[in-house]
Amino acid sequence: MSKQKNKPKPQVISKPPVALPARSALFFSDFRIQALVLSVVALVFYFNSYFNEFALDDGIVIGKNEYVQQGFKGIPKILSKDAYDSFYRQMNAKDQLSGGRYRPLSIVTFAIEQEFIGTVDNGKLKGNCWDKNGNGKMDPEEDVNGDGLWNEADCFAAGMHFRHAVNVLLYMLSAVLLLAFLRKVVFRMDPDMAFIATLLFVIHPIHTEVVANVKSRDEIMSLLFILLTFIFAFRYQEDSRKVSLFKAMLCFFLALLSKEYAVTLALLLPLAFYIFKGFSIRDSLKTFLPYTLVLVIYVAIRFSIVVLKANVPDNEVLNNPYLFAKGTQKLATEIGTTLNYLKLLILPHPLSADYSYSAIPYKNFSHPLVLLSLLVHLGMIVAMVKLFKKRHVLCFAIAFYLANLFLVCNIFLNIGATMGERLIYHSSLGFAIAVAWLIVKGVEKMKSAVVLKRIVLGALLSVLVTASGFTTIQRNADWKNDITLFTKDVETVPGSALANGNAGARYIDLSERPENKGKQEELLRAAIGYLDKAILIHPRYVTSYINRGLAYFKLGDLNKTKENWDKVEFYYPHYPDIPRYKDILSNGYMNKALTLGKEQKYEEAIADLQTGLQIKPDSPDLWYNLGGAYFTVKNYSKAIEAWEKTLQLKPDHQQARQGVEALKQLLNRAPQQKK
Repeated sequence: MSKQKNKPKPQVISKPPVALPARSALFFSDFRIQALVLSVVALVFYFNSYFNEFALDDGIVIGKNEYVQQGFKGIPKILSKDAYDSFYRQMNAKDQLSGGRYRPLSIVTFAIEQEFIGTVDNGKLKGNCWDKNGNGKMDPEEDVNGDGLWNEADCFAAGMHFRHAVNVLLYMLSAVLLLAFLRKVVFRMDPDMAFIATLLFVIHPIHTEVVANVKSRDEIMSLLFILLTFIFAFRYQEDSRKVSLFKAMLCFFLALLSKEYAVTLALLLPLAFYIFKGFSIRDSLKTFLPYTLVLVIYVAIRFSIVVLKANVPDNEVLNNPYLFAKGTQKLATEIGTTLNYLKLLILPHPLSADYSYSAIPYKNFSHPLVLLSLLVHLGMIVAMVKLFKKRHVLCFAIAFYLANLFLVCNIFLNIGATMGERLIYHSSLGFAIAVAWLIVKGVEKMKSAVVLKRIVLGALLSVLVTASGFTTIQRNADWKNDITLFTKDVETVPGSALANGNAGARYIDLSERPENKGKQEELLRAAIGYLDKAILIHPRYVTSYINRGLAYFKLGDLNKTKENWDKVEFYYPHYPDIPRYKDILSNGYMNKALTLGKEQKYEEAIADLQTGLQIKPDSPDLWYNLGGAYFTVKNYSKAIEAWEKTLQLKPDHQQARQGVEALKQLLNRAPQQKK
């Protein structure tokens, strides 16, 4: 106790706001009631996401991540590898994102969930898979492979419902912690403003990608631990207990392991003490000193695992969106694009999961949006500096917005993407704080009775909640799976190569569904239309060549299929599925040749078999059937050649051996008969 009494107080050069009692609330001011209301709102807004499946990068980060599929056993690998290490190895690819990705904490939670859902180890399924009924029995719709047995793919698909529920619970927890942070730190004497700011954050439709896309759990966890860091850091300044400091430092470390945004605390934590505690600039900066140790440890761990590589990637525009920008176009487009975030925060419509090349066209500095973006953001910086001297809450709100924005706007760090709605999740908190302050102050200036103010504020919030709820719940449905997501978003960003490519792939999926029997050709033609556009935008788009070839294969146009899949091998010689595509295509030519043979179109059949052998020259079946075709047209020497080649590839092929022996006997008898 004596140590705490003798602890020197931080120097205060400007007194903090006088600690007045909380003013008469326009709404309920009790923390527990506010927290309950916000939790219920979050649950109502995102309840329908529970029924969603997997979409976007869920497959890469979770379903195809062998470390996640191993459950607890895979956690050491997750902590010691790049987030996409498993995917890169499966694709025979090198790192494709500049700076790498080390965000293991959310992926660890996926592995923990997998342990309860059902794990896969060395290709063997262990444990019971989660299913929506919770009874361990498989419904037909849960049988992804249609084999009637639980397997890795079924576990991944069925387990997504559980993962979506966890995401919603984490979002609800974030709402409660945000309320606590705002009441304890930012709006200490104003529970109304704290509640409204939290409400605006919780209901904002731009957060649908973060909550409804399970892979984006890293965003939720990052902000959650940032809020806890603030709360415990301020508690430590009040109670001087080492346990509070330890909790703050631990939460800071966990925030960094979730995603890199926590580095902004080097600026935002001292700023919070300066504005909300009245510390001097020097004493405010000192508050971050204990956390520098955590930051150093994190940086050491990160760069021992993920090596920083310059100019990665340098030749794939889908990962390097400014690859084709000329001169100052890159910087100008980055500045102009930054304004899109503010636009979506003000008017979150339309929303899209994709803004990649070339959804946002390149711009020059003469473009009006670039000039407007410069004006708006420079204005925000000037306002922040002026408000800093006044220790104004809006200074903190602007700083929170800009500090997190600067990490994702590409101007200072290359993030390998043009923009993304999930990337503005943290900055949207600064936006919510500022808007809440403006709304409450605007209502307070009304020369009306408290009852009328309450009605006006209640009506405004009711409109915002209703409109946001409608948009959010509808958008959650778009995130049900890749089909619903990409067929919707291609309408929003028709200039995106990725959106068109993904829409094309999903139309192929639709053509395979039983309910679309009779519409297959129509859907496949639609798929080809989108894939044509994707390739027109991005001529080296390998995935679209794969899928366009598949669409043509299903339509029976093998030559178009070959043309597309040859492009895949040309642009990506080490693509791991090339052998499988060659098997599919060569078998397609063989089956077509067999059909032509039944129709007595032998020359066409021989041509198709020869094309099949160009694709897969080591196929004994193709050589055998080619020999049979030559035999039918009485070209016996060619038939023997083909069957002998069959035997070279498959010495125990009895039919080929019998054919060769029979033909040789026939040819030997022929000269004797002539004599």
